[in-house]
Amino acid sequence: MEIPTPQIFKSGGMSSYDTIGEVTESMHRHLLDRYDLNDRPPRMEEDLKFVPKDREEVIYVYMYRVTQNPNLQNQKRLRLAPVEVPSQGGADPEVFYHRPPLLLDLFYMVGVHSKFRSDAERLLGWVMLTLHHTPRLVYRPRRFLLPDGRAVDSLGRDWDPKADTNVDKLQVEKVSLSLCEDLTVGDAINLYTLHEAPYRPFLTYRARVALDGPLVSTEGGSGISMGDHEEGLGRGETATPHRKVRQNGRILGPQPPEQIKQPPGPEAHNLRRRFERNRDPEESED
Repeated sequence: MEIPTPQIFKSGGMSSYDTIGEVTESMHRHLLDRYDLNDRPPRMEEDLKFVPKDREEVIYVYMYRVTQNPNLQNQKRLRLAPVEVPSQGGADPEVFYHRPPLLLDLFYMVGVHSKFRSDAERLLGWVMLTLHHTPRLVYRPRRFLLPDGRAVDSLGRDWDPKADTNVDKLQVEKVSLSLCEDLTVGDAINLYTLHEAPYRPFLTYRARVALDGPLVSTEGGSGISMGDHEEGLGRGETATPHRKVRQNGRILGPQPPEQIKQPPGPEAHNLRRRFERNRDPEESED
């Protein structure tokens, strides 16, 4: 008896390995692009102990904590990825699997410095209003890395961060930003002291991101086996055909099985139910 060989799994690279760094860079760029208080924009710094020059204004953006969001956490089992890559020759599109994205909360301390305290408070108010009216730091098509190294979006096109997001069935990557109270004054003093920096007015923000891991594909696809839908069975009972009788007591002949309803959602890929295992696939399609 010939033993079938296992399917060959192919895995790609991490699709969102650089998202955290891009969020920090997006915050820097967003504040600089919208600065309109005077002709000299402030300096953006991540090092809290940086000492500015005389009359130089500085905005400090320092990420101090990363946590996993437990409220949106999913099981780590493989599931169908929301990406379809058209195959050559008009065949069915390639199907990939992945684990649910890792949902994280990034916490930032935003501080300001100016020669005069009133100027620092003015700058702090401007930063607060600017970020308040920017609920999304990143909004672009979601990127997936295929096993062959190509970067595509959920429609199978080459990934373009500036592509139009108003397209049907396009998965979009969104990084939200919100003001929060995550540090007390004592915590902030300890953080500044740890970095040998003077205490400055500060704000704390939370950025919510989703990190995608590798896509997994198999040669020939993956089959999913599901049991038949059997209603009315108690514990320990077996599935026996229910025979109907006429009013005179005579038993009717065998009735055709009830048609199994199609579950809601997208069309299943490589799905065969239990009663179809011993049937020819061409026969079941007729």
